Amino acid sequence: MSLKSADKKFVWHPYTQMGDWKKWNNRVIVKGKGFYLVDTEGRKYLDGIASMWCNVWGHGQNKVGEAMVEQIRNLQHSTLFGLANGPSAQLAERLAGLAKGMDRVFYTDNGSTAIEAAMKIALQYWRNKGRDAKKEFISMERGYHGDTIGAMSVGFIESFFGVYKTLLTKVHRVPSPLLYGTRFKHEGELAERCLEKTERLLKERGEKCAALVMESGAQIAGGVVIYPAGYQRRIAKICRDHDVLLVLDEIATGFGRLGNMIEYVAQRSQPDIVCFGKALTGGYFPLAVTMTTDCIFNAFLGKYSDHKQLYHGHTFTGHPVGCAAALANIKLYQERNLIQQINANSKYIASRLREFAKSPIVADIRHKGLLAGIQLARNGKQIVKLKNNERIDYFIVQESLKMGVHQRTLGNIMMVIPPLAIGKRDLEKLLDAQVQILRKVEQLS
Repeated sequence: MSLKSADKKFVWHPYTQMGDWKKWNNRVIVKGKGFYLVDTEGRKYLDGIASMWCNVWGHGQNKVGEAMVEQIRNLQHSTLFGLANGPSAQLAERLAGLAKGMDRVFYTDNGSTAIEAAMKIALQYWRNKGRDAKKEFISMERGYHGDTIGAMSVGFIESFFGVYKTLLTKVHRVPSPLLYGTRFKHEGELAERCLEKTERLLKERGEKCAALVMESGAQIAGGVVIYPAGYQRRIAKICRDHDVLLVLDEIATGFGRLGNMIEYVAQRSQPDIVCFGKALTGGYFPLAVTMTTDCIFNAFLGKYSDHKQLYHGHTFTGHPVGCAAALANIKLYQERNLIQQINANSKYIASRLREFAKSPIVADIRHKGLLAGIQLARNGKQIVKLKNNERIDYFIVQESLKMGVHQRTLGNIMMVIPPLAIGKRDLEKLLDAQVQILRKVEQLS
């Protein structure tokens, strides 16, 4: 069976209506070169979504790949259950140096499982401290933290997870500071109202809440919500004031996406627990980490019979190949001054977004670093379908592929979220394609 037919017949794709998949004649990717993906027909597509927000360096030979090959030659896999391995120990030390205020690293294999570990750590921390009543969680509306049960509970988005409600644990929610669509005219006024409601909830439930969980710097899957200046820092203070742990999710927003290596450092909002993933390995290997302070870690120490140890683990925890990739990836960030390049490209994106702002169907634009959300609406009404009754997200995906660009939307929100090391020419091509598609949507909506 050929690659072309095998993929279409047997693979069940994520977040995809497979009934529609057949009529799209979708591509099967067999190779990557630079920031492009190549299909079975030799057609090239600019990777406009960073391979689901994780790719840093593009595709092809580089020091990250070389480090993985070298590690495979020496040690393919070794468990962390009762043993240690060199790359995981080295990476933990490196991360502790980068993530200021964090001291311990627990390894998982993806963002969802990193959040699950964070929730279990927060819950057991309070139990180990003799405060069993603190077992509830607080999260932000519009938050997204992954697709496993705990992650869905704290990052509930109705359109994604509504069917799974009976599986989920109850979580208290505080408002998200998205100005668009509200009655507020100024971001500061909205932020104050959101903070007031957050503090009120923590006053009411603080004695029973283990932690507040939120994305760091911005919410992405929930609609590209960029936090106002100082907002996250004030959330951190409210948590401290009410003895509630702060769990920050930097799985998608850390490692440069918003223009900072470690976003919470730039936000001046010290967490108790923080999760990293996606760009941690440059997108080359499934690896994530949950980091804690020594204060959290020390609560798990004691005699074995005390049952204070963390009852959590994965077969591939601290996978040496993934850790080797992450070590090489972090080194490349420094050698190539990647954060500086990201901020230069961010300025270029800001200049190009002025073109989008002139469109009669662009209702709002939210941007920071290498992330932008362009909200499409006509006469105050969200554009969901075009005049020909085609879904707008389907239309944008298919038109992009015709132009040699792969991109996805969040419903009626066009996204700019390229590979972190993308060059100026490829970034220009991505934005040019999006402008062209915007013009077509103007005519068809």
